[in-house]
Amino acid sequence: MSDTARDTALRLYELAGDDPGLRFSPHCWKVRMALAHKGLSPECVPWHFAEKDAIAFSGQGLVPVLVAGETVVSDSFRIAEYLEAAYPERPTLFGGEMGRATARFINAYADTLPVPLIARTLLMDIHDRLAPGDRPYFRQSREKRFGMTLEQAAADAPARIEELRRILQPLRLMLKAQPFLSGAEPAYADYCLFGMFMWARVISPTELLAEDDPVHAWRAALLDAFDGFARAAPTAGARAA
Repeated sequence: MSDTARDTALRLYELAGDDPGLRFSPHCWKVRMALAHKGLSPECVPWHFAEKDAIAFSGQGLVPVLVAGETVVSDSFRIAEYLEAAYPERPTLFGGEMGRATARFINAYADTLPVPLIARTLLMDIHDRLAPGDRPYFRQSREKRFGMTLEQAAADAPARIEELRRILQPLRLMLKAQPFLSGAEPAYADYCLFGMFMWARVISPTELLAEDDPVHAWRAALLDAFDGFARAAPTAGARAA
């Protein structure tokens, strides 16, 4: 099968807001960046929490879901591994097994520490930008998960931002030695963390980083990667470049 045929056969199901152009899931953004890294442009399908039947074929109820011909892959890390195996001739996402192991650790770190803090910061913004049919599910499930109302989480946001900035210190130290987590060029380890910043950028006007933070410069470099693919993504409101 030619590269072109393989490219056009790809379909990615992504979480969307009431505005279908708002694609804000951090996990879907990991996959978006991985696809861009490989030079692939899939058909991107907006999906909402209430549309479980639309992805029932994947055997589970979460996005991202990548459909590649007869192959169906869910979970962002497994999708990255699939892309690495299916397109070995294109730029590598991991740079070998050691890089894959490092990316797996960074992915676990992001999902365990920064993501819950960012979620608590953004809960009300996310709720207000969801399709109306998604809002009751989101409120009930997130208030149960975090043990507070969405309104309480919004009031608590400044403290969560300070905590987020504190736990990013290992990233700052690494970025003093090299421009990306993966070295001289970005790769999947970078996208594992960048996805959560795109989540915030797309769905909320809240700024998570100080302008003089090295993480801010790293994020800007990734926003500009692949001809500014991420920077051009629709956002919920006007924001500075």
